[in-house]
Amino acid sequence: MGKIVFMQGNEACALAAVKAGCRFFAGYPITPSSEVAEVMARELPKVGGKFIQMEDEIASAAAIIGASLAGVKSMTATSGPGFSLMQEALGYATMTETPCVIVDVMRGGPSTGLPTKPSQGDIMQIRWGRHGDQQIIALYPSTVEEVYKYTITAFNYAEKYRTPVVLVMDETLGHMRESFYLSDEYENPEIVARMSEEEIEEEDLFHPFGFQEENYPVNPLIEMGKARFHVSGLVHDETGFPVGSSSVADKVIKHLDSKIRLYTEEIAIYDEYMTEDAEIIVVAYGSVARSAMKAVKMAREDRIPVGLFKPITIWPFSVSKMKNLLKKSQAIIVAEMNLGQLALEISRVNKFGKHIALVNRVDGDLISPKEILDSITQVWRHIIEF
Repeated sequence: MGKIVFMQGNEACALAAVKAGCRFFAGYPITPSSEVAEVMARELPKVGGKFIQMEDEIASAAAIIGASLAGVKSMTATSGPGFSLMQEALGYATMTETPCVIVDVMRGGPSTGLPTKPSQGDIMQIRWGRHGDQQIIALYPSTVEEVYKYTITAFNYAEKYRTPVVLVMDETLGHMRESFYLSDEYENPEIVARMSEEEIEEEDLFHPFGFQEENYPVNPLIEMGKARFHVSGLVHDETGFPVGSSSVADKVIKHLDSKIRLYTEEIAIYDEYMTEDAEIIVVAYGSVARSAMKAVKMAREDRIPVGLFKPITIWPFSVSKMKNLLKKSQAIIVAEMNLGQLALEISRVNKFGKHIALVNRVDGDLISPKEILDSITQVWRHIIEF
């Protein structure tokens, strides 16, 4: 039977990770994500898991990759400066198709920036931080309950698509405390498990990199100690051994792209509020979506036909959904705590010439409902005048 709980965003993330089957955490303390590590240090020993504080974020990312390849679901947590240091290792995890979860609790940047203030300045880095052609999955909740829910989803996506998954928060959400109903669904979640020894046919070798179209875009990893396979950051064939031919390179790189891109609509999670008749669509995510919801409700009271689109799956971005919203609306307002990073992606999709207005802050303060409401009012006046 479920219960009402009261917890912090970072705490919810850690507790949900344990529920999702995470049994290894490696990390290095950094504001504003440190509480994730603190809770994991307390909870993992209770379930037979391991916590280790590494010497830096480079080692932390390498450690969770190693743990995952050894058969254990793994996670780390960091913020902007640490996330920057992890990029090479995440590229390796992408090439080796190693499932793992990275929590990025965003703070103001660049560099040391604003350690105790919220930001959404990592959005494009999350997508493009590694070199080479590749995809990544990133989920960005906006409430503490969603943090709990989508941390579990992050682990399932990591296993199903054999990829690093970034669970994104900002300082406000990470340190926010809220009550929510911890339902039986959360207490006993469906989780994607590793392949068991019995699932490998005796006459076949275990090919961890073979493409499997029927149920998964990739073969799931095997349980710890159940099979041996080769792992390399070099271009490799389905056995994992390096192959230098151009034809194999073409196949591998396109596979790393298509195994996520072709499943975008399956991966995409989003919420909509009053978009059916909306002539203005506000796009907001994370903590800013909370302000946007309030602004939309206030605008509706003034009879302005506006709705909210809240992407939870930030990457891969649902191009088809955004095109539908652009097609049926008169204007889009993108509110984000950066200088317009997701707005760049929306502009790329905007083949209809629709007006895109921006509401941005980079000073470490949250965007208020009034700021968004003022933009809604201004855009609506422009629409009715012209």
